[in-house]
Amino acid sequence: MTSGVLTFLGAAGTVTGSKFLYEEEGQRYLADCGLFQGEAAWRRRNWDDFPVDPASLRAVVLTHAHLDHCGYLPALVRQGFQGPVICSESTATVASIVLRDAAHLQEEDAEHARAGGYSRHNPPLPLFDTADAERAIALFQPVGDRAIELPGGTTVRLHRAGHILGSTFAVLERNGHRLLVSGDLGRQQHPLLRPPVTPPAVDAIVVESTYGNRKHAPLDRERLGRLITATAHRGGVTLIPAFAVDRTAIVLHTLAGLAHDGLIPHLPVFVDSPMALAALNAYRTAIQEKAPELRPDLVGTDDPFDPGDLRLVHSAEESQRLNSPGRPCIIVSASGMATGGRVLHHLTHQLPDRRNTVLLTGFQVPGTRGRSLLDGATSVKIHGRYVPVRAQVTDLPEFSAHADSDELVDWLAASPEPPQTVYVVHGEPDARQALADRIRKELGWLAVAPQHSERVRLW
Repeated sequence: MTSGVLTFLGAAGTVTGSKFLYEEEGQRYLADCGLFQGEAAWRRRNWDDFPVDPASLRAVVLTHAHLDHCGYLPALVRQGFQGPVICSESTATVASIVLRDAAHLQEEDAEHARAGGYSRHNPPLPLFDTADAERAIALFQPVGDRAIELPGGTTVRLHRAGHILGSTFAVLERNGHRLLVSGDLGRQQHPLLRPPVTPPAVDAIVVESTYGNRKHAPLDRERLGRLITATAHRGGVTLIPAFAVDRTAIVLHTLAGLAHDGLIPHLPVFVDSPMALAALNAYRTAIQEKAPELRPDLVGTDDPFDPGDLRLVHSAEESQRLNSPGRPCIIVSASGMATGGRVLHHLTHQLPDRRNTVLLTGFQVPGTRGRSLLDGATSVKIHGRYVPVRAQVTDLPEFSAHADSDELVDWLAASPEPPQTVYVVHGEPDARQALADRIRKELGWLAVAPQHSERVRLW
């Protein structure tokens, strides 16, 4: 009998950095390859050498294209990984966008630090560069909805997860044993995507717990409309930091609905994120091609992302002009947790003005500027300088594309057989423990919350 071993190299004790090393019969595979984000103690781990020789990995399996699930891949390639990266077709498209943007931001942040003299390192260097990102992208091997054999004999099948375009959960199988890695699971009522498919019978499950201790309320469209309308009447700007992948599309789809129903005034809506624009094109292509993961009512519609005066900002010069727009408007810009990107310049200019409103539309990881704003900070540090926070800051967690605690438990309960063990990951400590407790009490399954770098026998 063989005994598979799983090592939790990320997303254990924190929400980010998903990396799960599966080893059996001398073969090594990595499920997800994410960057740590948020608190400095976790971000510093991005610079650690990978704990095993990256060249010894037979393959990487990506569940989806968010940075905390795919963003470490260029660094892994820089350290010697050369195997295939297995993912869905849409993940290959979107992850290419994400990795190129991440490399650009790495290089840009290093240059900002050098010019501003606020780095501890001399000279400041990026974790990876554009060349590393391109080498990683060249390794993508998109697969459809079928089981494929990986180098070394393990098979993998990707199933729809309904979180973002292309998102999947992965089932790896060897010698009759099966390991399921959930990635991030979507909601039953995602406005653009169909919900996750039912999990198959497996021996072990690695499940996310981002909202493991919370339930989502339905989006209060009237409240959102009032917030935007009141800001416009003050002569202010509504600034929406939004994840470029998926969240920007959801925000625009929602704004289009509000405009159609007369719940907000006619306002120009600027999308200022090169990555968001590229991801939006990916969504439009998926709609044109009638991708099966999309909700049926979305396929065949006119542009579902245009609120009536949609303006796509491409150049840096156009972006800079938006720092002083001179009229009420809505600006949607990345990143969603204000960790980088063009939104930082907009925050620098819009936060000090009491007329403006900042709407937070997603989970804010501890240690990010977005979390500081959510927690009521009176100032935030951007590019080495403190910026006063006088604008109204409002949280809209209803926009989350993560399954909540009820949806996670219901999804697990739909499995045809109980697994031997459920490993609860990708959540803050309270959320992970709360979900593990619910799984034990309500399903009667063994559920644990592993620690960072912990190794476990799977079977």
